[in-house]
Amino acid sequence: MLTGVPDGRWGPTTVYEAGLRSAGGQLWMRRPDGRRDPLPVNRWRGTLSPAASTPPTWSTWSTGALSPGDLSLLRHCGGPTLDVGCGPGRLAAALAARGVPALGIDVAPFAVHLTRRAGVPALRRDVFGRVPAEGRWVALLLADGNIGIGGDPTRLLRRAGELLAPSGRVLVELEPPGTQTGPMRVRLEDATGRVSRPFSWCLVDGDDLTGIAPDAGLLITRTWCDAGRHFAALRRRLPTG
Repeated sequence: MLTGVPDGRWGPTTVYEAGLRSAGGQLWMRRPDGRRDPLPVNRWRGTLSPAASTPPTWSTWSTGALSPGDLSLLRHCGGPTLDVGCGPGRLAAALAARGVPALGIDVAPFAVHLTRRAGVPALRRDVFGRVPAEGRWVALLLADGNIGIGGDPTRLLRRAGELLAPSGRVLVELEPPGTQTGPMRVRLEDATGRVSRPFSWCLVDGDDLTGIAPDAGLLITRTWCDAGRHFAALRRRLPTG
C-alpha cells in the first residue's frame, strides 16, 4: 500500500498516455512512501511536433528534438537497434534519420502511434513476448529508466541478451549515484490527479548493475556520464572453456 495515496482506478498505461498527451507534459511517479517524483515527459517527447507531416532530418534531431546526453548514447548504435519502451520515439527516429535501422516497441498504443508518426516502425509489444528479429539486434536501448520495466532488471537484461546478435550491445541508462534504488511498487499520477494502480518497477544505478549483469549473463564493457545522465554498455558473456 502506498502511503497517503488513494487507490488507483486507472491502469498505468492510461495515466502514462495522459501525460504524453498533456500540453505541459506533466506526469509523476509515486513511490511506496508517498513521495512524488516528476517524470521528464518533455525530454521523452523531444521537440518534434506530433502533427509533423514529414520525418525530421538527422541535423534537426541533433539540434532540436534530442535531449542532452542522447547523442552519446546513440553513437553506440552501430546497426539495427531495438528501442524497448520507445515512448514517443525520439531516439528511434533520430537513428532512422541517420540511416540506422530502428524499431520501437512499447505497451502504450499512443506512444506507438507517436513513434510511427515520427516516421519510424513501431509495434505494440511487451519485451517479454514475441519480438521481431530475435537474436539479431546489434543494439538494444533501455533508455529513460526503462531498465526498471517489470521490476526485475536481472530478468529484463537476460531477455535483452536473448534478443541481441552475438556481437550486440545492450545500452542502458542508469540512476545517478546516491539515488535510492531497488525494486518497488509505484503508481503514476497525471496533472488531473488521476492515480494509477500500483505496478512493479525498479531503479538501478551503476553499483547495482555491477551485481546484476553477471546474473543476467552479461558483461559491462563501458560506463559513462554525459550531461548529468549515466549510461552503460553491456554485451553477452563469452562461454568459458
